[in-house]
Amino acid sequence: MTLTDSEMEYIEGILGREMNELEEGMLDVMFSEHCSYKSSRRFLGAFPTEGENIILGPGDDAGLVSVTDKYALAVGMESHNHPSAIEPYGGAGTGIGGILRDIISMGAMPIALLDSLRFGPLENDQKSRYLFENVVKGISDYGNRVGVPTVAGEIEFDESFRTNPLVNVMCVGLVEKDKIVRGQAPNVGDVFLLMGGTTGRDGIHGVTFASEELTSDSETEDRPAVQVADPFTKKRVLEASLEILEKIDVSGVKDLGGGGLTCCISELVDESNNAAFVDLRSIPLRETGMTPYEIMLSESQERMVFVLNPDDVKLAQEICDKHEIVSAVIGEVREGNNMIISDEGDEIANLPTILLADPPSIERPVEEIPEDTEKIELKEPGVYESLPKLLSSPNIASKEWVYKQYDHEVQVRTVVKPGDDAAVLRIDENTAVALTTDSNTIHTKLSPFDGAAGCVAEAIRNVISMGATPYAVVDCLNFGNPETPEILWQFKTAIEGMSLVAENFNAPVISGNVSFYNETEGIKINPTPAVGVIGVEDIENIRTMDFKNEGDKIILIGKTYDELTGSEYHRTIHGIEKGTAPRIRIDEEVANGQTVLDLISADKDKNITAVHDLSAGGLAVALSEMVIKSGLGCEVNLTDDELDKIQLLYSESHARYLLTVKADALDDVLSQIDVPCQVIGEVKGTALNVNDHEFSYEDLNDAYHGVIEQYMA
Repeated sequence: MTLTDSEMEYIEGILGREMNELEEGMLDVMFSEHCSYKSSRRFLGAFPTEGENIILGPGDDAGLVSVTDKYALAVGMESHNHPSAIEPYGGAGTGIGGILRDIISMGAMPIALLDSLRFGPLENDQKSRYLFENVVKGISDYGNRVGVPTVAGEIEFDESFRTNPLVNVMCVGLVEKDKIVRGQAPNVGDVFLLMGGTTGRDGIHGVTFASEELTSDSETEDRPAVQVADPFTKKRVLEASLEILEKIDVSGVKDLGGGGLTCCISELVDESNNAAFVDLRSIPLRETGMTPYEIMLSESQERMVFVLNPDDVKLAQEICDKHEIVSAVIGEVREGNNMIISDEGDEIANLPTILLADPPSIERPVEEIPEDTEKIELKEPGVYESLPKLLSSPNIASKEWVYKQYDHEVQVRTVVKPGDDAAVLRIDENTAVALTTDSNTIHTKLSPFDGAAGCVAEAIRNVISMGATPYAVVDCLNFGNPETPEILWQFKTAIEGMSLVAENFNAPVISGNVSFYNETEGIKINPTPAVGVIGVEDIENIRTMDFKNEGDKIILIGKTYDELTGSEYHRTIHGIEKGTAPRIRIDEEVANGQTVLDLISADKDKNITAVHDLSAGGLAVALSEMVIKSGLGCEVNLTDDELDKIQLLYSESHARYLLTVKADALDDVLSQIDVPCQVIGEVKGTALNVNDHEFSYEDLNDAYHGVIEQYMA
């Protein structure tokens, strides 16, 4: 049990009596950090959550954003960190399953998955390679089998994740606006139809396990708390759910994830200020002899609850039978405000729904960590010799080993495939959406405000580079133990930074997840705000990063500053993670991003042939990626009175983009730009030539490709 003495006193003060074992178990689950957000809730209100295109912000299973007159996107992001540390294949698979159910619960058809992953270094670490291999396999097997494409993602390898891998998954679903449903139970007399997989003993206390630090014994002691994935059942559940939603006017729907039936039913009725009655003996079980405690706390996968008018039950169950999944009416919506559990006619639990669904926050202390502003003096290697080594860092190098395992074209919506700044999916004849996930944990560790703000800014630059206007943000906030004041300060400050960027781009935060306690025996992860951004565009405006034509001119938009600390260059070349993160200059970020969007929107003749944002590795890596992606080279001349060549090439200053423009349109394009920019070169030959130093295509390509494959061979 994780209930504190003060929580026990609070609960029994409201009840006016002691809890029985079942009630204590139900409340223990709902008071867990995972379900209650008791340490984070007071800070999350800083996020902007409303906007012109936002139909629904945080609070339900997913957020909703309008993308056309007819369609909306349901978007959510979840973590499955602790389970993946114990059982990486199953933990990753159930993470996919959970976020898919969240999207279905809004009435939407899942059309895309994205992931944001963190592991320890692959070099000389068999455990990190094992976790990496099996998490990727779990994601690919599950996503491929249910027929939802995994279209984009990002991965980082760092020492801080050696014992605490992070598995964050984003899902996007498409729904007609008049078919949106919510997680609610508004009508007294409606019934709860439980459908999908049967209920077993797996995953009991999964949410309390996720609300504690891992230990050296977790791999054996906590394994029963890890749920069992079943993608074949999930595919049938998905198909049956969508058919029910198509044929029946349901009152509400919610998936069974963390907290199982306890969480699902209590949140459904609390949302509507009603009461719930649940008959335990009507619940289909996988195992004999299960106790009420086990049934109510089980987190067995692939289960959904539909709230239906009793007259619609017969049709709903016929649909379930057709798809060969189990279904049963397990209770009903009643007047009142309690959740009552019955076992063979005996009332065995009776709890106020507000106590279950809305536990009190904890006002934990916050303590600022001073920034490391000491100037770093380093003996630099040759300016140009560092580039191949940087391209060979697993954090920069090609992730083909990963995304080749994913089916990214099923459903045939994918227009731009993995490997670009963002994935692009077709919505209808004229409209596409750009999707990305991003994070930078070194920046966030060094400077939580600027680092986390930079995570949102980079994700926004990614979708802008594809020609899309950013519409909304989702997030997964992964941090250490919130009982440590410095950790909670990182969390609070990161939210403030993220909010600044989201608000200034009119891209509200519409859904998210908090994952605390990512520590193992005192070793804590780098703070990791994983950010997803959804951008919307006219299909005619799609741009990609690869060079297109010899002779095209290369424009650098944005100003480069002396911001090497916290860079991939420092981590890879010098092995250090010190200093301060690049600063967010929000006026520059917005102005430069809007300039790129305006240029693309006005470019009816497709004179702007490629766009790429600058992030990890700076200008040198961005140019290299454009060469590698296209097979075309470029000749670039870099000069600056204030910066040396290393700063120009490897600084990770924000608010920067590379554009290529047809030579005969250069003057016209430049006349439309009123932010800092410079023409730095042209597309030419097959090599990357920087200030007369040449890197052949073959050398760049060899450095960039096959890196992860070598470690995983």
